[in-house]
Amino acid sequence: MKDYELIEHTADLGVRVSGSDLKQVFVNVAKAMFDIIAEPCKACNSLKLNKFEIRIEGEDQHELFIGWLNELLSLSEAKETIFEQFQINKLTQKQLEAVACGYPRENYRIKTEMKAATYHQLKIQEIDSHWQAEVIFDV
Repeated sequence: MKDYELIEHTADLGVRVSGSDLKQVFVNVAKAMFDIIAEPCKACNSLKLNKFEIRIEGEDQHELFIGWLNELLSLSEAKETIFEQFQINKLTQKQLEAVACGYPRENYRIKTEMKAATYHQLKIQEIDSHWQAEVIFDV
């Protein structure tokens, strides 16, 4: 079962994710992004897990959110890694510290090339007792 749903959008691709708290939303949107990008074509559990520390600063939650996703996309491309595991260690209004782990890109079939996460129609909100975010990706 997926932790996200696709959002209809004319030319690009959107997702809606939920979480019990904001950290979980950041994790779930990263998982959704890489689930859309690639699927494993080889068993990865016997491979060495690549681990990267990520630190981002921004003016607000929206900037951190987009910065998080675009940093993951950039790092994925530069290090030829598809990320599967994410841990948010610190999340404030202006700072994010996290760890992203993944496996070599060669073990995946690329389904969708994503260029960037965009601010277009970006929503991050607390609804009752959970958080929800919607983001559009440039594909």
